[in-house]
Amino acid sequence: MPAPPLSARARSLVTGLRTVGAMALVMLLASCSLLGQSKDDSSQGNSTGQADPSIAAAAPEGLKDFYSQNVVWEPCEDKLQCAKIKVPLDYAKPDGKTIEISALKMSSTGGKKQGSLLVNPGGPGASGYDFVRDAGASHFSEKVRSNYDLVGFDPRGVKRSAPVTCLTDKERDEARAKVYTPETDAGLATLLADNKAVAAKCAAGTGPVLGHIDTVSSAKDLDVLRAVLNDSKLNYIGFSYGTFLGSTYASLFPDNVGRMVLDGALDPSLSAEELTSGQAKAFDKTLHAYVAHCLGENGCPLSGTVEDGIQQIRDVIESVIQTPRTAKDGRVVGGNTFVSGLITPLYGNESWPALTQALDAAMKGDVSPMLRLADLGADRGPNGKYTSNTAYAFSAINCLDYPTTSDPAAMRAEEQQLREVSPTLGYFFAYGGANCADWPYKNTRTPAAVDYTGSAPIVVVGTTGDPATPVEWASALRKQLGNASLLTWKGQGHTAYGRSNNCIGDAVDKYLVDGKEPADNTVC
Repeated sequence: MPAPPLSARARSLVTGLRTVGAMALVMLLASCSLLGQSKDDSSQGNSTGQADPSIAAAAPEGLKDFYSQNVVWEPCEDKLQCAKIKVPLDYAKPDGKTIEISALKMSSTGGKKQGSLLVNPGGPGASGYDFVRDAGASHFSEKVRSNYDLVGFDPRGVKRSAPVTCLTDKERDEARAKVYTPETDAGLATLLADNKAVAAKCAAGTGPVLGHIDTVSSAKDLDVLRAVLNDSKLNYIGFSYGTFLGSTYASLFPDNVGRMVLDGALDPSLSAEELTSGQAKAFDKTLHAYVAHCLGENGCPLSGTVEDGIQQIRDVIESVIQTPRTAKDGRVVGGNTFVSGLITPLYGNESWPALTQALDAAMKGDVSPMLRLADLGADRGPNGKYTSNTAYAFSAINCLDYPTTSDPAAMRAEEQQLREVSPTLGYFFAYGGANCADWPYKNTRTPAAVDYTGSAPIVVVGTTGDPATPVEWASALRKQLGNASLLTWKGQGHTAYGRSNNCIGDAVDKYLVDGKEPADNTVC
């Protein structure tokens, strides 16, 4: 929904950078292709997942038909396999309407697999289907791939699974280009009116599923997926929002938890406003780390001390706010789009060179590279087509998962607090409450600490320089889970497994493959 540049958590859990990396960002700046499809030697041909009677027999009341359904896996996506799994639209009415969850499987490379490893890359709103297709072969070690079928899925409301549908590509461009001044009464009224109009389009375009894409419902879908894959226990790795989905599953189905890794953890007990504040502070910290790094590199457009460099970035942002600039493709770039581009590469220090290039160009008057970074964060291709519905699924899911306030006084007080914890970026995280002010469905959840009573230990992973899920949240989640261990990577960027070091990679692999839980509070 249109909002100030980055409404509360609006682009907080970007997953694309995990798959494309710094080199692809540099290629993007040169207008080259970002993602290629991974190759896999899985055999072609349809296969039918015959339900295991013992697993189906343990289905929750009223759900046996879903747990016992036979799933046909068909060839797709260059030697991978795809399937659609039927689930209830409303778990309170399992005899009512149904929807389908789209899943993709990359078969194990070894002769004897342990089962399936379900993967959620984050969001909410990111496609696990795309993540496994595009990064499964590179992001996961050969040790894991030889022991598990990697299974990515689009949660309900996302891309291929009863997707949230709101605006056309042209309308999305127009919405992103709008500039709001919600600190004024007139500006806030315009923002709220536009959000109300978009909410109505989402309701019309999506239908009843819009009221049933909450995380609890998705966690119940996850158990159906486990069952139709014939796994008695859920083996799962979730990144970012995927940790919230995983911890929700653990609280609902504690006895079904197998080996679960939660990387880049969210603290389920925090309110939407507390999450926003934590992220704004963490992004400010990461921006300082980036500037310190840039000042030591050749070609850095910044100069002086770290604080001097921060001020130079503020000056550029302010100049774009005051006088929006026109990119080479004719689109106008205002402060909101500019800051979206600035934040996107902060998700991974491997992408910092791309930010340096974009800042250098912007300081010389060309905002086109920064616009391309903003497009990457928004899943907009060079051809003007949006490749996902992540932005709208994100808002729709969060409106169900979190109560928010749209009271003007409260939102303005939050803006001031955000400016204090993040002087450069805090404003751009404010007024998130406007997103859900006129949402057609009320929130279904109140934030609370997770309650896990299972016997299987869970591994939580945090990163000291994570801008999107501050490391403190990983520690909090580990304590709430109780039967868990905490792995911490001393590094920069969002999440750790698959992009950090061998210490993290080996610890996670040994847990997933050998069942060896890492010592609690291991620091890598």
